[in-house]
Amino acid sequence: MAPRPLDPPVPGGPAAGYLREQATGFLRALRLQRESGTVASDAAEAARALRRTARRIDATLHTFRPLFDPDWADTLRTELGWLAGTLGREHAYAERLERLLGALHRLSQETAPVPALPQARAAAAVLTAQGPGTGGGASGALSVGAARAGALLERQLTLARNRAHSAALGALGSGRFHAVADSVAVLASEVPLRAGTGTGTGEPVAPAPLAERTAERLGEAVTQLPLGRAGVPYNAQALVLGEQDAEAQDTPWLRARQLLRLRRYAVEAMTGQDDPALRRAAQALDRHRDAAEAASAAASAARTPRIAPATAYSLGVLHADQRHEVEAARYAFHRAWQREAAWAG
Repeated sequence: MAPRPLDPPVPGGPAAGYLREQATGFLRALRLQRESGTVASDAAEAARALRRTARRIDATLHTFRPLFDPDWADTLRTELGWLAGTLGREHAYAERLERLLGALHRLSQETAPVPALPQARAAAAVLTAQGPGTGGGASGALSVGAARAGALLERQLTLARNRAHSAALGALGSGRFHAVADSVAVLASEVPLRAGTGTGTGEPVAPAPLAERTAERLGEAVTQLPLGRAGVPYNAQALVLGEQDAEAQDTPWLRARQLLRLRRYAVEAMTGQDDPALRRAAQALDRHRDAAEAASAAASAARTPRIAPATAYSLGVLHADQRHEVEAARYAFHRAWQREAAWAG
């Protein structure tokens, strides 16, 4: 009996199939969004699903760009980046506020650590000099100022969240969004490939090397991180850096987070599964990003003109706490990356 002939390769390979799968998920989320009406939980879930699928389509078009029509891919990536960013801001502000208020409540029950912000140290000195009338000097300053600090953060972040909510509603009702939805609807059934792909008339491009390139770029980025210092939990590095220095130090970690996302989605596209080790590493860098942005929000609130010394002190303690959480997330990433390296080896 003659052997069964091999099936011809699917144009675009697993990357094209992954794109169609994510486009279908995007359309399901869009239907949920249109049916959610005034049900806030359904609308929030729809927005999360739209962001999730938009990010995956964007990342896949980036990683496997040589397989697809470049003009189409670049245009769709731009629009999906706009959509994911617009829909994500409201959620980010809500999560940040919840994180900061929870941390304030926790810290007000504990002995306050040394605050990182110079404004907070000055406020602590003022409170100590003022004596018992302030609630026991610096030791009682956190309890005194926590409520006011929380109220200030709630005002600032709620205002930002409301603006982001209005921007998201405007985006979902815009012609720009409908054009994106139309493009994704086409993608769910047909992936525009680069001319010659899968026809034998152009230079063949294999998806596997493109996916492996994401691993190389991620590895290069991780080698630029201070993993030796990150391997020591709570190493107090957060307390010796000013706010601008801390933000500059965060940049390579945020870059690694972006590349890790590309790597995860490339593995998903090629294997159909989420790699557990990469997921743990990504979760650590997500916590790093969240803590760094929360610390920045606390620092920004502490620069509000004419706030009371106790409020400034509480915000400084909060800033220090979140910078400690940054260090904890780096430590968690260090451990997760060691496991990933051991598994890959």
